[in-house]
Amino acid sequence: MSQTKDFILKTAFVLFTQKSYKAVTLKEIVEKTGLSKGAFYHYFTSKENLFLEVVDTFFFKAMIVDYKKFRKSSLKEFYTDYLITIQKSFKELKENLILGDPSVNINFITILFDAINIFSDFRDKLLQVLDNEIKAWTEIIHSARNNGEFTSPMTDDQIARMFIYSNDGISLRLLLEGRLEQMHSEMITLWDNFYDEIKN
Repeated sequence: MSQTKDFILKTAFVLFTQKSYKAVTLKEIVEKTGLSKGAFYHYFTSKENLFLEVVDTFFFKAMIVDYKKFRKSSLKEFYTDYLITIQKSFKELKENLILGDPSVNINFITILFDAINIFSDFRDKLLQVLDNEIKAWTEIIHSARNNGEFTSPMTDDQIARMFIYSNDGISLRLLLEGRLEQMHSEMITLWDNFYDEIKN
């Protein structure tokens, strides 16, 4: 990716999270980048096209996790690696955003819903990412159970969803409260306690 295109994407991402997709005009994006309209159209065909690339770059990049890189000798190692990966993704986002600003936090969330409304295949792409997440967690939980790591009466799928949904809920709450930097410590405490419960 060229430096100019990357600069346009980052500038647009900041504007979309400061205001919202609908509130930001193409004129404003062009002015903020300091480029001419012609230079902008060299990289993007429209505001909608730019928005799609912003979503792909800053959301899917953060959401697509390479579970193959995680340790799999225990469930605890797996979820520890997961949290480290998520923490790195949020650090990268913080380089471009002021996530303590309440309006930025809310617009960060609404970008996903804007993308679902604007792009017909976005919801399917998002659901595929979420399905892959459930599958990866269920596989490691099944393996951990077979290795005698725990003997919980909960099903593998139920345990997977407890880990995933608790992460989703706490991340959303901390984002709204402007405390996203505390996510790792809050999640590791909760997950360690849940892990101890299913082991007993």
